[in-house]
Amino acid sequence: MTLSPIVTVASPEDDLFLIPAGFLRGPVAALQTVSTPEALPVAGNRRTLFTRVVVAARSPDGTGQRFLLTLAELDTLIARAAAPVRAVLEYRLDALSRPARPFAGLSAPPGRPLVMGILNVTPDSFSDGGHHNTTEAAIAHGLRLLDEGADIIDIGGESTRPGSAPVAAAEEIGRVVPVIRALSERGAVVSVDTRNAATMEASLAAGARIINDVTALTGDPRSGDVIRATRTPVILMHMQGEPGTMQDAPSYRDALLDVASWLQARVRTCVGLGLPLHDICVDPGLGFGKDLEHNMRLCAEAGAFPGLGTPVLMAGSRKRFIGALTGEDQPLNRLGGSIAMALKAAREGALMVRVHDVAQTLQALRVARALDDLTATEES
Repeated sequence: MTLSPIVTVASPEDDLFLIPAGFLRGPVAALQTVSTPEALPVAGNRRTLFTRVVVAARSPDGTGQRFLLTLAELDTLIARAAAPVRAVLEYRLDALSRPARPFAGLSAPPGRPLVMGILNVTPDSFSDGGHHNTTEAAIAHGLRLLDEGADIIDIGGESTRPGSAPVAAAEEIGRVVPVIRALSERGAVVSVDTRNAATMEASLAAGARIINDVTALTGDPRSGDVIRATRTPVILMHMQGEPGTMQDAPSYRDALLDVASWLQARVRTCVGLGLPLHDICVDPGLGFGKDLEHNMRLCAEAGAFPGLGTPVLMAGSRKRFIGALTGEDQPLNRLGGSIAMALKAAREGALMVRVHDVAQTLQALRVARALDDLTATEES
């Protein structure tokens, strides 16, 4: 096995990532001693261990490479690597295995991620546009999501579906602020899904506690100032291009490396704005400037993102790529694929999943956890 390309990457922090592999779960995990170099827990979860890693590296010529290593082999690589590479690999491995710190003051319940319920106060969102586009209907749906067990309600007033046009900030504010205020007053933890600084400010004043920005604070030159002034926890999503044209011809040399390195840079920016890492969440942006192959690659290698040292949000609910895989044209009929996405994200260390169908997703997550608990108890 030739490892030299790994230790000659141009920028280790931007070009070198670890993807957990060789998983042990449930009763098998219960029988395994959790100690390097044999196995490590995924995000501190001793019901899911990883025994190998895929080293994803961008070689000096810009191409992506993958190397499958046992944890013992990774230790050897770390010991032999130059200091900058060694530091990055040690950081990534620690970030993948340690328990996540609370995001926006919220800790995930044992054995499952936080569930973020989607509330679109829009006439044209890809899945539920027009269903909740009055204040009264939106508040009622938000309360239903809370009753179903949503940990966070994500409220958006601008559709960012492929081909959508921008909405003026004043119109967006008029849509979301009354809903944010009403749900916050009822005890909901609210995030606002916006790329406009004015909407961020109005939403925070109305009670929102999290900013979820599909442009990762690049869409409005004042967004960074809002974060610096308020220290509000933020979700940074990757998007290639802008909603109106992002699906015309998305292109990547290596989807994982390109997206992860871009998000790493945005994380550094937010640290510079005064946010701690645990209040910066990254979202690889499934369906935003990605074709089917890009989305599948990001899903397959999503376990790398916790290695950035931040919480991770996965948002695949009802997305078009699920329809492409299943032949299901109607977003409302993509529940099975959406749940499969949530279960995979949960097992690979995501702190949050963003979903339309809160009750069904929670049911699946709880059953998966119970099965692991039951079999581990019976057979350990």
